[in-house]
Amino acid sequence: MVHCNQMHDLMGKWIAQTLFCCAILVSSTPLMAEEMNKVAEFNRSVANYEVPKLTVVRNDGQKLPFIKELDDGRPVIMNFIFASCSAICPMITHVFAKVQSKLETDSQKVHLVSISIDPENDTPTKLSEYAKKFGAGPNWNYYTGTVETSIAIQKAFNAYRGDKMNHASLILMRAAPGKPWLRLEGFVSPDTVVNEYHNMMQQAVVK
Repeated sequence: MVHCNQMHDLMGKWIAQTLFCCAILVSSTPLMAEEMNKVAEFNRSVANYEVPKLTVVRNDGQKLPFIKELDDGRPVIMNFIFASCSAICPMITHVFAKVQSKLETDSQKVHLVSISIDPENDTPTKLSEYAKKFGAGPNWNYYTGTVETSIAIQKAFNAYRGDKMNHASLILMRAAPGKPWLRLEGFVSPDTVVNEYHNMMQQAVVK
């Protein structure tokens, strides 16, 4: 049985998440950005993941080894989406678009990676159209492939939830090949992502 206090906490979290989704989709004003940072709720952790040795298809149609795409020396910021999603994916992708802008000159050094969890429908052409809609630059790539490949990648990064409709908001980032991955799960504002990226890069230099 859920007690009154527990129900209050659950309702508070639901309202905060709803406000965050609405805010990030409908406004980019400084005031709203500040509100987004206030209501964002996420879990932060560090993990080591082994990048699977699989072939993926980039949104330009090229078939490429996934491990080489991630291990080319650039810092990586990665998420999981599908083009026909009308709920959480536009929000996640909008966050990436803002991150791309807020990184400024660093955006030329960082590899933004979006993995399709609906490869049966997300062709390279469809992903290219989706990327264009959100203003993806040359360092922001989308990847698809077979269903088996997509599931294997999701499982490798503990992102698989059994069905595309059950996926969570998840951002992963890594400073360089061989470094641990920073995992941000939940509703994360663009400013938070950028701050986490800068902190990660500073720590990588110190170590």
